[in-house]
Amino acid sequence: MNNHLYDRYQRQILLKEFGTEAQAKLFNAKVLVIGAGGLGCPALQYLAAAGVGTIGIVDFDLIELSNLQRQTLYNTNDIGKHKTTVSAERINAFNPSIHIQTHTIQLNNTNAYNLIYNYDIVIDGTDNFSTKYLINDVCTILQKPLIYGAILRFEGQVSVFNLPNKQNICTNYRDLFATPPLPNNVPTCNEAGVIGVLPGIIGTMQAAEAIKIITNIGEPLCNKILSYNVLNNKSYLFDILPITHHSNNFPTTKTEIENFNYDWHCGLNDTVTEIEFYEFEELRKNEEIKIIDVREEGEIPKVEAFSCINIPLSNFVNKIQNIELTNRVVVFCQHGKRSIKAAQILKAKYNHLNIVSLKGGIVEWEKQFNDSIY
Repeated sequence: MNNHLYDRYQRQILLKEFGTEAQAKLFNAKVLVIGAGGLGCPALQYLAAAGVGTIGIVDFDLIELSNLQRQTLYNTNDIGKHKTTVSAERINAFNPSIHIQTHTIQLNNTNAYNLIYNYDIVIDGTDNFSTKYLINDVCTILQKPLIYGAILRFEGQVSVFNLPNKQNICTNYRDLFATPPLPNNVPTCNEAGVIGVLPGIIGTMQAAEAIKIITNIGEPLCNKILSYNVLNNKSYLFDILPITHHSNNFPTTKTEIENFNYDWHCGLNDTVTEIEFYEFEELRKNEEIKIIDVREEGEIPKVEAFSCINIPLSNFVNKIQNIELTNRVVVFCQHGKRSIKAAQILKAKYNHLNIVSLKGGIVEWEKQFNDSIY
């Protein structure tokens, strides 16, 4: 190890449990972070700081204004850019001696196996059940340690799956949630909110678990859940709960993964129809429709070309009950992702209505609208 690298990592090399051997293990490790959002941002920062040699980043989202309250790798000038691109630039500038691999894709049952195969450890920073089950099943088949994280409102959880403990007991995500919850029974952060510091705490814990596993120091949280509540830390700080292992029926081969419908498994079998710019224009000019903007207040561009009502997705379930809807409803957001979630919520409640989402969101609509004028 040259002097420059030694100086960078000196403080952790000095630890008697660590040393240059553990640092070398970090250099040779490959960690995949799935989701470069609230959990992924702090995990990426501390993995890079520790000197993990290869870090993979999976995400297909674009940065939005509402992300900045908790996703601290990004700033206002990054809005509209891919999270993978910006996060890779930031952590590479912070530590140019490590290798960053970006995967700007939506993880699904056709690409997950081949992607995860190339890494040693996976950190789950996702926020939906279908993807969590997919990641778990692939990691279970490939026997890859999976570091689970979840946040909502003021509470977060961390665990390590697919890693045997000293008694050779090895649990997975399905041992914690054998059956997916019904859609809309468990709100997301978009619907229920989250305190901004919480993902920073939980994501950093996930990075710590990865470092412990790679260097073989300490006791990883395998077969346990560590739960932390920001509001109640005066009465308890960490609540460690054992997970009882039991067998589950789930895909056990790559082929079974590719043929398994995770959306259907998690009750998301109701697909949402997306409409293009020209279809939306025809609808709003020729039919009576209700147009709903599910962006947070203050997001730009502002809509002035047509009338709509603003119901942020973060409070959508509560407020939609007070809105009188027409037979046709068009939902839109910034780039067309949150509107799909909102449309699913509406379809579950008002299945008799014709509910669609504006593809590409208001950003794509504005672009095509301006092109049509000129």
